[in-house]
Amino acid sequence: MDLCIKRIEGYPVEGFVKGKGPRKPTLMLIGEAPGENEAIQGIPFIGRAGEELKKSLASIGLTREDVYMTSAVRSRPFVWREKKERNGEAVRKKYNRPPTQKEIIAHAPILDYEITNISPLLIVTLGNVGLQRLLGREATVSKLHGQLLQKPVQFLQSLNSSEFVWSTETYTIIPTYHPASVFYRPSNRDFLEEDWIKIGEYIKSQIL
Repeated sequence: MDLCIKRIEGYPVEGFVKGKGPRKPTLMLIGEAPGENEAIQGIPFIGRAGEELKKSLASIGLTREDVYMTSAVRSRPFVWREKKERNGEAVRKKYNRPPTQKEIIAHAPILDYEITNISPLLIVTLGNVGLQRLLGREATVSKLHGQLLQKPVQFLQSLNSSEFVWSTETYTIIPTYHPASVFYRPSNRDFLEEDWIKIGEYIKSQIL
Protein backbone atom coordinates (compact mmCIF):
# COMPACT_ATOMS: atom_id res chain seq x y z
CA MET A 1 0.00 0.00 0.00
CA ASP A 2 2.72 2.49 1.00
CA LEU A 3 4.57 1.70 -2.23
CA CYS A 4 1.50 2.49 -4.36
CA ILE A 5 0.77 5.70 -2.45
CA LYS A 6 4.35 6.78 -3.15
CA ARG A 7 4.15 5.75 -6.81
CA ILE A 8 1.16 8.03 -7.43
CA GLU A 9 2.58 11.10 -5.65
CA GLY A 10 2.41 14.20 -7.82
CA TYR A 11 -0.68 13.14 -9.74
CA PRO A 12 -3.98 15.02 -9.26
CA VAL A 13 -5.53 12.37 -7.03
CA GLU A 14 -6.57 12.23 -3.38
CA GLY A 15 -7.19 9.66 -0.66
CA PHE A 16 -6.48 5.95 -0.77
CA VAL A 17 -9.10 3.19 -0.57
CA LYS A 18 -7.97 -0.29 0.39
CA GLY A 19 -9.44 -3.38 -1.22
CA LYS A 20 -12.10 -4.90 1.00
CA GLY A 21 -13.44 -8.44 1.34
CA PRO A 22 -12.63 -12.04 2.27
CA ARG A 23 -9.74 -14.19 1.11
CA LYS A 24 -10.86 -16.68 -1.57
CA PRO A 25 -14.20 -14.91 -2.23
CA THR A 26 -16.88 -15.97 -4.67
CA LEU A 27 -16.36 -12.74 -6.62
CA MET A 28 -13.67 -10.15 -7.03
CA LEU A 29 -15.16 -6.89 -8.31
CA ILE A 30 -12.75 -4.56 -10.14
CA GLY A 31 -13.95 -1.02 -10.71
CA GLU A 32 -12.38 2.17 -12.01
CA ALA A 33 -11.31 4.39 -9.10
CA PRO A 34 -12.84 5.85 -5.93
CA GLY A 35 -15.19 8.79 -6.12
CA GLU A 36 -15.42 11.63 -3.62
CA ASN A 37 -17.35 9.72 -0.93
CA GLU A 38 -15.13 6.65 -1.21
CA ALA A 39 -11.97 8.77 -0.91
CA ILE A 40 -13.29 10.52 2.19
CA GLN A 41 -14.57 7.40 3.97
CA GLY A 42 -11.99 4.93 2.67
CA ILE A 43 -14.70 2.41 1.70
CA PRO A 44 -15.15 1.12 -1.88
CA PHE A 45 -18.47 1.37 -3.72
CA ILE A 46 -20.61 3.54 -1.46
CA GLY A 47 -23.20 6.18 -2.30
CA ARG A 48 -25.65 5.81 -5.19
CA ALA A 49 -23.42 3.46 -7.21
CA GLY A 50 -22.90 1.35 -4.09
CA GLU A 51 -26.65 1.01 -3.63
CA GLU A 52 -27.02 -0.15 -7.24
CA LEU A 53 -24.24 -2.66 -6.73
CA LYS A 54 -25.86 -3.92 -3.55
CA LYS A 55 -29.08 -4.60 -5.51
CA SER A 56 -27.15 -6.52 -8.18
CA LEU A 57 -25.41 -8.65 -5.56
CA ALA A 58 -28.70 -9.30 -3.75
CA SER A 59 -30.26 -10.49 -7.03
CA ILE A 60 -27.86 -13.47 -6.96
CA GLY A 61 -28.00 -14.04 -3.21
CA LEU A 62 -24.79 -12.23 -2.23
CA THR A 63 -23.91 -9.28 0.01
CA ARG A 64 -20.96 -6.89 0.09
CA GLU A 65 -19.38 -9.10 2.76
CA ASP A 66 -19.26 -12.06 0.33
CA VAL A 67 -17.16 -10.31 -2.32
CA TYR A 68 -13.77 -8.65 -2.61
CA MET A 69 -14.00 -5.07 -3.91
CA THR A 70 -11.09 -3.26 -5.53
CA SER A 71 -10.31 -0.99 -8.47
CA ALA A 72 -7.69 -0.22 -11.11
CA VAL A 73 -6.71 2.96 -9.25
CA ARG A 74 -7.13 3.32 -5.49
CA SER A 75 -6.98 7.11 -5.14
CA ARG A 76 -9.65 9.48 -6.42
CA PRO A 77 -8.65 11.16 -9.71
CA PHE A 78 -10.06 14.68 -9.84
CA VAL A 79 -10.07 17.78 -12.01
CA TRP A 80 -10.72 21.37 -10.92
CA ARG A 81 -13.62 23.12 -12.66
CA GLU A 82 -15.52 26.33 -12.09
CA LYS A 83 -19.19 26.10 -11.25
CA LYS A 84 -21.60 28.99 -10.94
CA GLU A 85 -23.62 29.07 -7.74
CA ARG A 86 -27.22 30.30 -7.67
CA ASN A 87 -26.05 33.75 -6.57
CA GLY A 88 -23.91 33.93 -9.73
CA GLU A 89 -20.63 33.50 -7.91
CA ALA A 90 -18.10 31.21 -9.65
CA VAL A 91 -16.68 28.55 -7.33
CA ARG A 92 -13.84 26.15 -8.13
CA LYS A 93 -14.70 22.56 -7.27
CA LYS A 94 -13.14 19.13 -7.67
CA TYR A 95 -14.91 16.73 -10.03
CA ASN A 96 -14.31 13.04 -10.60
CA ARG A 97 -12.57 12.02 -13.83
CA PRO A 98 -11.36 8.73 -15.32
CA PRO A 99 -7.81 7.74 -14.28
CA THR A 100 -5.00 8.21 -16.77
CA GLN A 101 -2.84 5.35 -18.02
CA LYS A 102 0.05 6.64 -15.90
CA GLU A 103 -2.14 6.52 -12.78
CA ILE A 104 -3.27 2.99 -13.65
CA ILE A 105 0.37 1.95 -14.00
CA ALA A 106 1.25 3.61 -10.68
CA HIS A 107 -1.29 1.45 -8.84
CA ALA A 108 -0.84 -1.68 -10.97
CA PRO A 109 1.33 -3.54 -8.41
CA ILE A 110 -1.39 -3.60 -5.77
CA LEU A 111 -4.03 -5.01 -8.14
CA ASP A 112 -1.51 -7.54 -9.47
CA TYR A 113 -0.90 -8.67 -5.89
CA GLU A 114 -4.63 -8.96 -5.15
CA ILE A 115 -5.41 -10.97 -8.27
CA THR A 116 -2.55 -13.37 -7.48
CA ASN A 117 -3.33 -13.82 -3.79
CA ILE A 118 -7.08 -13.38 -3.29
CA SER A 119 -8.00 -16.40 -5.48
CA PRO A 120 -11.60 -15.51 -6.44
CA LEU A 121 -13.89 -18.00 -8.14
CA LEU A 122 -14.80 -15.29 -10.66
CA ILE A 123 -13.58 -11.79 -11.51
CA VAL A 124 -16.29 -9.29 -12.49
CA THR A 125 -15.04 -6.07 -14.06
CA LEU A 126 -17.27 -3.02 -13.67
CA GLY A 127 -16.89 -0.67 -16.64
CA ASN A 128 -14.19 -0.20 -19.25
CA VAL A 129 -11.31 0.90 -17.01
CA GLY A 130 -11.28 -2.27 -14.93
CA LEU A 131 -11.82 -4.44 -18.01
CA GLN A 132 -9.05 -2.81 -20.04
CA ARG A 133 -6.66 -2.94 -17.09
CA LEU A 134 -6.96 -6.74 -17.29
CA LEU A 135 -7.46 -7.43 -20.99
CA GLY A 136 -5.97 -4.45 -22.83
CA ARG A 137 -7.35 -1.35 -24.49
CA GLU A 138 -9.05 -3.25 -27.31
CA ALA A 139 -11.47 -4.84 -24.82
CA THR A 140 -14.71 -2.88 -24.40
CA VAL A 141 -17.63 -3.53 -22.09
CA SER A 142 -20.13 -2.84 -24.89
CA LYS A 143 -18.74 -5.82 -26.85
CA LEU A 144 -17.87 -8.20 -24.02
CA HIS A 145 -20.42 -7.61 -21.25
CA GLY A 146 -22.06 -10.76 -19.95
CA GLN A 147 -19.58 -13.06 -21.70
CA LEU A 148 -17.71 -15.75 -19.79
CA LEU A 149 -14.04 -15.20 -20.59
CA GLN A 150 -11.19 -17.47 -19.56
CA LYS A 151 -8.03 -15.58 -20.40
CA PRO A 152 -4.61 -14.48 -19.17
CA VAL A 153 -4.61 -10.95 -17.71
CA GLN A 154 -2.15 -8.08 -17.80
CA PHE A 155 0.45 -7.72 -15.05
CA LEU A 156 3.01 -4.95 -14.79
CA GLN A 157 6.32 -6.29 -16.13
CA SER A 158 8.26 -4.90 -13.16
CA LEU A 159 8.14 -2.05 -10.66
CA ASN A 160 10.47 -0.05 -12.89
CA SER A 161 8.47 -0.73 -16.06
CA SER A 162 5.48 1.00 -17.64
CA GLU A 163 4.72 -2.04 -19.79
CA PHE A 164 2.23 -4.80 -19.14
CA VAL A 165 2.85 -8.48 -19.89
CA TRP A 166 0.39 -11.38 -20.00
CA SER A 167 0.07 -13.72 -17.04
CA THR A 168 0.91 -17.39 -17.44
CA GLU A 169 -2.25 -18.27 -15.49
CA THR A 170 -5.76 -18.06 -16.94
CA TYR A 171 -8.53 -16.27 -15.04
CA THR A 172 -12.31 -16.49 -15.33
CA ILE A 173 -13.86 -13.08 -16.00
CA ILE A 174 -17.35 -11.75 -16.75
CA PRO A 175 -17.32 -8.05 -17.69
CA THR A 176 -20.33 -5.85 -16.99
CA TYR A 177 -21.20 -2.16 -16.88
CA HIS A 178 -20.30 0.02 -13.91
CA PRO A 179 -23.30 0.37 -11.58
CA ALA A 180 -23.14 4.18 -11.95
CA SER A 181 -23.73 3.85 -15.70
CA VAL A 182 -27.48 3.51 -15.14
CA PHE A 183 -27.60 7.13 -13.95
CA TYR A 184 -26.42 8.62 -17.26
CA ARG A 185 -27.65 5.82 -19.54
CA PRO A 186 -30.80 4.22 -18.09
CA SER A 187 -30.93 1.67 -20.93
CA ASN A 188 -27.85 0.02 -19.38
CA ARG A 189 -30.03 -1.27 -16.55
CA ASP A 190 -31.40 -4.05 -18.77
CA PHE A 191 -27.86 -5.11 -19.73
CA LEU A 192 -26.75 -5.02 -16.10
CA GLU A 193 -29.65 -7.18 -14.94
CA GLU A 194 -29.03 -9.73 -17.71
CA ASP A 195 -25.30 -9.81 -16.96
CA TRP A 196 -25.88 -10.41 -13.25
CA ILE A 197 -28.22 -13.30 -14.08
CA LYS A 198 -25.33 -14.84 -16.05
CA ILE A 199 -22.91 -14.17 -13.18
CA GLY A 200 -25.28 -15.93 -10.77
CA GLU A 201 -25.72 -18.88 -13.13
CA TYR A 202 -21.96 -19.33 -13.44
CA ILE A 203 -21.47 -19.25 -9.68
CA LYS A 204 -24.21 -21.86 -9.17
CA SER A 205 -22.67 -24.10 -11.82
CA GLN A 206 -19.35 -24.06 -9.97
CA ILE A 207 -20.63 -24.44 -6.42
CA LEU A 208 -23.30 -27.11 -6.88
